[in-house]
Order: sequence, then C-alpha cells, then structure tokens
Amino acid sequence: MAAVFNGLRDLNFFTVLIRVFLACICGALVGMERSYNNRAAGFRTHMLVCIAASIAAMTGLYLYTGMGVPTDPTRLPAQIISGLGFIGGGTIFVTNKKTVVGLTTAAGLWASGIVGLCIGAGFYEGGLLAAFMILCAETRFFGLVKAANQLSDFTIAVNYVHTEALDRTMRFLKDHQMRIRNLQIEGEGDGESYVYTAILTIRPYEKMEEEVLKDSIEKLDGILSMIRV
Repeated sequence: MAAVFNGLRDLNFFTVLIRVFLACICGALVGMERSYNNRAAGFRTHMLVCIAASIAAMTGLYLYTGMGVPTDPTRLPAQIISGLGFIGGGTIFVTNKKTVVGLTTAAGLWASGIVGLCIGAGFYEGGLLAAFMILCAETRFFGLVKAANQLSDFTIAVNYVHTEALDRTMRFLKDHQMRIRNLQIEGEGDGESYVYTAILTIRPYEKMEEEVLKDSIEKLDGILSMIRV
C-alpha cells in the first residue's frame, strides 16, 4: 500500500471528509465523459452514485468499529453493488433501428459505485486507480482505439427484380465481413412486374473500395444497380 495514505486509514471526521471529497471528484470525472456525449446519466448521476457508495462503505465500518455493533461491515456495500444494477438497467434501451444503447453508461454507473466503495473503505489506491482506468475505458483510451479500429457505417441502395437477388446480396456482404445494421425495402410496378429497392445500412469490419463493392454486387444474378446513398 502507498505510505502517503497510511494516515487516512482510520475513520474520523477528517478522513470522512477526504473520502467523500475524493468520491465526489472521481464520480464527476467518470460521468463528465457521459455528459459530453449527451447520455441520460451524466456527471451528476455518477457523482451521486459514487458519493452514496462511499458513505455506505463508511457506515458499515462505523457500525462495526465505532459503535461496536456485531454486524458484517461488508453487508451494506454488498447491497449497494446489487442495487446499482437496477439503476444501470434504466439507462439501457433498444432504438427503433434495433440497436442497443446505454450499456457503457450502465457499466460506468456500476463501476462508479465500486470506486465509491473502495474510497469509502479506505482503499484509496484501488479507488483512484480504478477511476482513472474507467475514464480511459469510457473515452476509448483517449481516442486511440476508435481511430485505429472503427470504420464508419454507410448506406447503399440496391435495385433488384427477384427476392433471391437480395438474399445473394446479403450473403455477399456477410461473407465480406460487413454487418447489416438496418434494412428497408420498397417496391413499385404496374401489376405484372415489380422492381424492388433495398436500402441497407452497413457497418464494415474490413475496408473495401466503393467501386469494387459496386461492381461485385451488380454482377450478382438479379441485381439491376447499386448506388451509395
């Protein structure tokens, strides 16, 4: 353990003040990134969760060491860990595009509670280190991971005459490491023959030139044309 924190291990008014202050700062720092990205649970929510968790940890210690109550000092913190799951669950929802959002925010809230428990119990090293690593994870290592790995989604419109042609197109995209995130189909005709248009939003995991993709899809049987939307 770091010697600089040795004088702050005991539970008294000064150490309580220090622990609540550190929990407030750590919670605010972790939640600030969520506020910047306009998430439902921002820095105030994270700050409240972290402060409350630290108080719960200190209450358990106080009942055991200060009041002499024959109780388990980890009982209150254990309930906090379980209860945070319900708070985090309220930030997760499914959009109309059938994608799940809010998982990172929920995990951040839960992790903020753990940071608060660490600091409230006097485990300063673990709490401060965890807060720093959580902040790194939420910002994707300050943009390095995002810049290195993620390719942008794009949308294409495919014109075809038979439903089998769309099946071939989707199979082609899957075989070339492209995930279909959204699909809309429109059709028009004169009662005897129809031309369909499929609008697909795609997330690529491997880079492919647009002209190569266009030529490859238009060569599929039943495909009339493909354009980038």
